[in-house]
Amino acid sequence: MSEVVSYAREGQVGVITVNYPPVNALSHAVRSGLLDALRQGQTDDEAKALLLVCKGRTFVAGADIREFGKPMQEPGLPSVIDAFENSQKPVIAALHGTALGGGLELALGCHYRVALSTAQVGLPEVKLGLLPGAGGTQRLPRLSGTQKALEMITTGNFVSADEAREYGIVDATEEGSSIATIGRAYAEKAINESWPTRRVRDLTDKLEADKNSGVFDEFRANLQKRARNLFSPFKCVDAVEAAFKLSFEDGLQRERELFMECMESPQRAGLVHAFFAERGVSKVPGLSPDTPIRDINRVGIIGAGTMGGGIAMNFANVGIPVRLLEAKQDALDRGLAVIRRNYENTAKKGRITTAQVEERMALIEPTLNYSDLGDVDLVIEAVFEDMGIKKQIFGQLDKVCKPGAILASNTSTLDIDEIASATQRPQDVVGMHFFSPANVMKLLENVRGEKTADDVKATVMALAKRIKKVGVLVGNCYGFVGNRMLHRRGAEAMELVNDGATPQQVDKVLTDFGFPMGQFAMSDLAGIDVGYRIRQERRKAGEDIPPSWADKLAEQGRLGQKTQAGIYRYEEGSRKPIPDPEVDALINAFRQEQGIASREISDQEILERCLYVMINEGAKILEGGVAARPLDIDITWIYGYGFPAYRGGPMFWADQEGLDKVLAGIRQFHERLGGEQWQPAALLERLVKEGKRFGDL
Repeated sequence: MSEVVSYAREGQVGVITVNYPPVNALSHAVRSGLLDALRQGQTDDEAKALLLVCKGRTFVAGADIREFGKPMQEPGLPSVIDAFENSQKPVIAALHGTALGGGLELALGCHYRVALSTAQVGLPEVKLGLLPGAGGTQRLPRLSGTQKALEMITTGNFVSADEAREYGIVDATEEGSSIATIGRAYAEKAINESWPTRRVRDLTDKLEADKNSGVFDEFRANLQKRARNLFSPFKCVDAVEAAFKLSFEDGLQRERELFMECMESPQRAGLVHAFFAERGVSKVPGLSPDTPIRDINRVGIIGAGTMGGGIAMNFANVGIPVRLLEAKQDALDRGLAVIRRNYENTAKKGRITTAQVEERMALIEPTLNYSDLGDVDLVIEAVFEDMGIKKQIFGQLDKVCKPGAILASNTSTLDIDEIASATQRPQDVVGMHFFSPANVMKLLENVRGEKTADDVKATVMALAKRIKKVGVLVGNCYGFVGNRMLHRRGAEAMELVNDGATPQQVDKVLTDFGFPMGQFAMSDLAGIDVGYRIRQERRKAGEDIPPSWADKLAEQGRLGQKTQAGIYRYEEGSRKPIPDPEVDALINAFRQEQGIASREISDQEILERCLYVMINEGAKILEGGVAARPLDIDITWIYGYGFPAYRGGPMFWADQEGLDKVLAGIRQFHERLGGEQWQPAALLERLVKEGKRFGDL
């Protein structure tokens, strides 16, 4: 008997218990133990029904990630599920916490399912570029019907126990705290009422009902819009369709073939890398996991504009009170009105209740006085990118904030050490760079200054998790990690347009690669004035920033979506970018003014110049220690800038592309175009010389 799976009889119920913390994952030991316990239950004459239950906080929550990438040891999960399904005695699965992936597939192999009302179920394999490979695509539609099965399998989203009951995925839900007690009562009911061994594989009613509905063609058409460029969601549809067209055994075989196609896809490698990288960023090199963290029970935010309001919502959403400070009452009123409107729109979509709207609004306390920040544990400054204003604010915070309060800036580019110099407590100063819209975007780029204390670093990383963000700790330099690379790509995109491309051509190449929007559409979304102010700030600091046609747009008041005209134009109430002949004329005039002869630019050149310049800058960021690891860059770009997760992030993509190929391209561009951005990074040259990849660092 496996140590992680036990068998015991309680009355007439044979209880199979999985106890493999933290999430009862389907390791080799668990799979072997399940078969051993099942055999014992089959031979126990006193047991009239079997109950599968898990200890701890959850039912089986999927595969054991410690076994990822290793050869599968027998017994495999399909054979375990097959044994449970073919049990001569009824098997009841009792679900609590989450039943995910192989865990739900195991439950579907049992004859009946009862769940705590707080439980959730799902098949999230698609998020790793895979599909359920142990019968999930064949059994789920037999219970839920086609539409729900396709939705669950192609999105990987979880459903509540009550919704699972509604769709027939579980047979009953119960309130309570002890899943073992609930499961045992349900098993006793099965015995008393002589329930048969009902195999999901034999259920065909819902398959027959959906047979001629045309659901697959319609679903694939919708997927073309929702999951464009993705591989595994379409394979998921093929697998579910096999449940309708083939026998159960042949459907399982087809599922296995499609699963192997997904396994061999580069997208699977990228998504698995992103999965592990997201978990890796929280473990900061050089920062002990035992580092104490400071209590954060009340937060102050300076600036009630788009960023400040969005940041405030993150804290109110998790029950942390906020003091929101503005210089003038009308700005404060506007900011609060926007926050309320955002919450009310969320309530209209059914994601929160109207009561929750009021609860969250009540947590945001407006103020015009710095003295009201005297008792907060953390202050986040979210005003314009102007060093003078920021230093003035931090000087004021130094006077009013209590000892030990963390003073953070939401700056996206400016020097954290210079900001900290305005205080007498540089050890308490840190960057907390939220991404717009701050209440939606998952990335939080935490920036350590030269003197930032370790407990401050640990606190902001823990806080990221608390407010449901993905925190990445990076070093201090112009633009940090994300914007430093973005500005290189942005400058290259501008040069490509100067050379003869159109903004829409550049954007299409990037969206075809997998970005949700292109460089120029993103500039319009953020606001043309944002980049303009940054360039002006750098010019004031004495940097040689070349003239730009985007400056002319800003000076004409074409600031992007907020003015319905920027690089593109926008119709009232629409965010769809429309190419504008006025901008084409302005660009042509700029080329003539600068003496630039335009030429035809290929899509391949656009792709290489936009991505290779990012890779080169990423290598320099690693050289300088601004990012500790390539995975920190990958996660920053996936969650902050929409780099397609199925490509694994820019540094992982470069490894897949081949660093020798990337370096050769960079050298060619350096020879042809010149410029510091094309000077090959020493780290990149070394890795190619040694036959290594970024992943080897």
